[in-house]
Amino acid sequence: MLTVRVIPCLDVRAGRVVKGVKFQGLRDAGDPAECAARYEREGADEIVILDVSATTEDRATAHDTVDAVRRAIGIPITVGGGVRTPADAANLLDAGADRVSVNSAAVTNPALVSAIADRFGVQCCVVAIDAASRPDGSWEVVTQSGTHRTGIDAIKWARQCADRGSGEILLTSWDRDGTGSGYDLELIAAITAAIPIPVIASGGASGAAHMAQACAAGASAVLAASIFHDAVHTVSTIKHELAAAGLPMRLELTP
Repeated sequence: MLTVRVIPCLDVRAGRVVKGVKFQGLRDAGDPAECAARYEREGADEIVILDVSATTEDRATAHDTVDAVRRAIGIPITVGGGVRTPADAANLLDAGADRVSVNSAAVTNPALVSAIADRFGVQCCVVAIDAASRPDGSWEVVTQSGTHRTGIDAIKWARQCADRGSGEILLTSWDRDGTGSGYDLELIAAITAAIPIPVIASGGASGAAHMAQACAAGASAVLAASIFHDAVHTVSTIKHELAAAGLPMRLELTP
């Protein structure tokens, strides 16, 4: 059985880690390289860096941030924000990313997913899907850091991304982001049942119990930000609680 990955997320703006609720009201949460190094020491399996203002400000992710984090840690890094072309993806990989994540640009140009997967391999291509609930109980894709509702059905979009070569989906519930109310389990179950590739659950975790629920709903990995940035939990304590709950975990800590 594959181990469940616990992934701290660094939402970055202007070279600093930030955190908000439903992508709004961002507050400072520290230096990216320092945060990443601490999470690696605590046993993080991977780090996700998302430049939360790159798309809305029409620029690429700051490479200096990626380079600084890469020099600070040895675990895998996934980077997203402002990736519009395979050349943008190449630049991030050159800066030290192991995988690149695409979101808004892929919705606008779905062929971007295939282009990145074909050039760098499916293992390097992650599609981030930010999904918001609709009155009829379905979910639609939102872009531009949650400010634009596309009308695109999230499940259909996830299927299309898998068909185009995405190696994994980073699935964030816009409704739950930063709330601590738990992941959207129905959303996770619907997406994981619809596609054959792994799904990272994101948006709403307040502790290990929520993460265990996400895994039971089908997630292969769990991502969180606030609970780690605010030292509510450490990565190590979360992983040991998940292991005690019977989930397969990598528990070795980095010296």
